[in-house]
Amino acid sequence: MKIALLGYGTVGRGVDGIIRSRVPGVEVARVLELPDRLTDDRMTSDYACILSDQSIELVVECMGGIEPAHTFIAQALAAGKHVVTSNKAVVAAYFGEFASLADEHDVSFLIEASVGGGIPWIASIEKVRRIDEVRSFSGIMNGTTNYIIDSMRRDELDFDVALGRAQELGYAERDPSADIDGIDVANKTIISACVAFDVDCVRDLPVTGIRTLTKADLEFFAARGLTVKLFGRGVSKDGCYAVAVEPVAIPLLSLEAAVPSNFNLVSLEGFTVGPLKFYGQGAGSLPTGNAVVQDVIDVVHGRIQRYDFSRGLKYDPSLLTGDYVIRSSVAPSHSEGWAPGVWRLRSLTPPQARQIYEKVLQEDASAFMAALPQEG
Repeated sequence: MKIALLGYGTVGRGVDGIIRSRVPGVEVARVLELPDRLTDDRMTSDYACILSDQSIELVVECMGGIEPAHTFIAQALAAGKHVVTSNKAVVAAYFGEFASLADEHDVSFLIEASVGGGIPWIASIEKVRRIDEVRSFSGIMNGTTNYIIDSMRRDELDFDVALGRAQELGYAERDPSADIDGIDVANKTIISACVAFDVDCVRDLPVTGIRTLTKADLEFFAARGLTVKLFGRGVSKDGCYAVAVEPVAIPLLSLEAAVPSNFNLVSLEGFTVGPLKFYGQGAGSLPTGNAVVQDVIDVVHGRIQRYDFSRGLKYDPSLLTGDYVIRSSVAPSHSEGWAPGVWRLRSLTPPQARQIYEKVLQEDASAFMAALPQEG
């Protein structure tokens, strides 16, 4: 099978290398690159050449960003070409559109590499769904923030120092906002909910990151047998679903608390299978490239993936109701003191907690908020 790569950055090079060395019968025939980067005979800066080439059956998009990725994917599907992508931002924004186009033109749209890097997360959700409904999912979906928190906790580093090390190692971009403000996890949470719950997940979900986390915050939680991790969460029950992205206080003895460096750990719970956990590298050229190539091999073997978002679940954030803690010099409304400068808020939905937190931030920009573990 002849395929085309859109983009030849970290992921694209990884895909090309894996296919060349390990996947006989698949040829990367064309590579879309910028005009000043055409360093290979396969490369072109004209996407129309790829679309019009009938010998190319599959397009692998690993450019990142929303545009032109959205346009290129839509055009490839409409042209009757299968599409594999690692681009979580564009999938989260346009999953419903892509699924409809793939169905209309009888081709596959595969997204394994968009969540969890090399972890077979999407495939595992799909396998569970053959028998079970997925009751919930949660976990560490961003290696950058996990590296920062792990470094702060284990090496007693300040946030800025840990972030700087993450940038030096290539885990964080020069502008780390997408990671530390939870945007990356929000995209992955949306995609996970779409697949797990058969719903075109809401995009306007509550999102809180770790930008204001301090070493003192981690020490405060540790004294109470807890630590903090940035979680993407989703739950489905009684015809409804809810999703959120926020720091969550978890027991120090939990598996999630022990996840080191830039690794990910995501969990789901099904009706008959119970809880399942998936651990591994959440990013990187070869782990992510591996997930992309797994999807390519599925297409070669004739797999036609369908996503159906007609289940009709209602978005109900009350399914994630719980207690929260806010560290601030300002007392939040309806809170009770827990320790000096630390306030507890009871029985809030994630949107309610986020709204209160935003009001606190207007007076105290350094305030930090985390969800507390459910009791009982």
